[in-house]
Amino acid sequence: MVWLLRYCPRCDRYTLNQERCPICGGEVKIPHPAKFSMDDRYRKYRLKLMRMKREEAPEA
Repeated sequence: MVWLLRYCPRCDRYTLNQERCPICGGEVKIPHPAKFSMDDRYRKYRLKLMRMKREEAPEA
């Protein structure tokens, strides 16, 4: 399935433009969640990466 909708976190708007937001020029991201599978072979790597990012994030 091809997702056409994109989300700009900079101005909180959705667009069909796949490269830049036409309103603010910010980067756009795919707003859809990743496909879920109970047989996720890469789960341990994703969790490890998430934990590493959480430890690096500055506390506000």
